[in-house]
Amino acid sequence: MNNDISSSLHFSYPFGTLQQIARDILDHARKGGASACEANVSDGCGLNVTVRQGAVETIEHTRDKGLSVTVYIGQKRGHASTSDFSPQAIGDTVTAALSIARHTAADDCAGLADAKLLATSFPDLDLYHPWGLSVEQAIELAQGCEAAAYAIDKRISNSEGATVSMNTSQFVYANSHGFIAGYPLSRHSMSCAVIATEHDAMQRDYWYTVARDAADLESIHDVGKKAGKRTVARLGAKKIATCEVPVLFEAPVASSLIGHFTQAVSGASLYRKSSFLLDSLGRQVFSPDIRIREIPHIKKGLASCAFDDEGVATQERNVVENGMVQGYFLGSYSARKLGLQTTGNAGGNHNLIVENTAPLSFPDLLKKMNKGLLVTELLGQGVNGVTGDYSRGATGFWVENGELSYPVEEITIAGNLKEMLRGIIGVGSDRIVRGSKRCGSLLIERMTVAGH
Repeated sequence: MNNDISSSLHFSYPFGTLQQIARDILDHARKGGASACEANVSDGCGLNVTVRQGAVETIEHTRDKGLSVTVYIGQKRGHASTSDFSPQAIGDTVTAALSIARHTAADDCAGLADAKLLATSFPDLDLYHPWGLSVEQAIELAQGCEAAAYAIDKRISNSEGATVSMNTSQFVYANSHGFIAGYPLSRHSMSCAVIATEHDAMQRDYWYTVARDAADLESIHDVGKKAGKRTVARLGAKKIATCEVPVLFEAPVASSLIGHFTQAVSGASLYRKSSFLLDSLGRQVFSPDIRIREIPHIKKGLASCAFDDEGVATQERNVVENGMVQGYFLGSYSARKLGLQTTGNAGGNHNLIVENTAPLSFPDLLKKMNKGLLVTELLGQGVNGVTGDYSRGATGFWVENGELSYPVEEITIAGNLKEMLRGIIGVGSDRIVRGSKRCGSLLIERMTVAGH
């Protein structure tokens, strides 16, 4: 890991300064009577430019910094944070955390991660690629993106804007086990949303792309074209009668189903008994041909990291094999609550890859479905994480004979997540990468579609 990060990378502070602040926090805490302490110090900057109807709507420069400190007095825990890096503020923040700890009840699961689990090697994950655009260049890109959407069809009459974003950050995590490490990160994106009108009816849709390295983003013209084509395709949307049919979740929304699964097998949901997948370790949750791998060390991965938020080393593993749950997502606290060991997931999951034995192309998924609903957008938040009951508004397309027939709107799709996950009968090869879950389109055998 490169700890000699130059201040010429446009951060407010050299990396070495963040390291020193972290050491100062640990020193203050030790002198103040803490038996253990951990600190996180970060610094970041960004530029966001939005163009609407060819004109500049917003230019936003961001510059953020912050530090947080968690202290332990025995098994009493206190936490405080500040955005002020002055020595006085650092001392005051540690003092505040210590005061909170002294007035907090002891918790036998509280404490740092076990020292033997902390990362000792730091592979170069290639996560930092600053994008040196000027404001003028960012405006030009956003204008080109929006223009590409308008050029698709004359019925595209309005725009919600095209946005180009560049963001970089760096952080240091340290604890009183002697662990101190960190690195710089970048995350860039481009998006476009437009509105089409036909016979007094309006439809909107969008597209976006995100990557660590701007060179890995989709082109501005492709983003604009996809936004335009998706919007026009929704014109003439109809309502449908209530029915029970197969439902195909398009790749951009399919990852939300995997998100519900990961939430259900995450530590906090499990120890609070607020999950529809309690005691699911070793049990069948998906169809037997589904596998989900967690691969934390993918170069340029949007959720790649050498260690989690507690410094615990991350490791590749199979979370689901042959449809059966092989592991949960745990940090140290939730692991202790459950009598288990942390899985290195304090802070979330790391690059989940959803696979099956015979992935299908998107056209082949439509053919396999034959007749049913393709969901391209989900609306509302009707998901009960305790029972698994699922009911969300949706828009998409009705499918007949394995082909898109017409767009549909004002519908609700409903089911139970236990049955939905078990009922996945097709996984698409059309995997897109926008976050921590990499998932193609997912075909579910049967759901209730409520129309008129």
